[in-house]
Amino acid sequence: MSAHENPHAGQGSVLLDIGGDVGALVVVAPDAMTGREVEIAPAGESFRAVHRPHVAVVRRPVVGGAVASLVFPAVAAGRYALAEKGTADVRLVVEVRGGEVTGAAWPAD
Repeated sequence: MSAHENPHAGQGSVLLDIGGDVGALVVVAPDAMTGREVEIAPAGESFRAVHRPHVAVVRRPVVGGAVASLVFPAVAAGRYALAEKGTADVRLVVEVRGGEVTGAAWPAD
């Protein structure tokens, strides 16, 4: 078995698993972030304390081209902080509501 992750994973459609107290988070990111990974944690908790769920920023097809984005397909309702994997530098804080897709934009550098 290879230790490498699938380099093609996440480059197309994403199945969202929302309903009840579970929502999803979609963040549009600058193109320069493509390939980077972003972690999510409940707001106020340390990113260094434990392994956090993370996803990669990938270019996904949209009408007229592609857009760099990251998708957390199932997130319990609440307030969350996002940081690039391996850092504690919170770059974005969002409120996810159950049964909804929350959209946000990653701040430019």
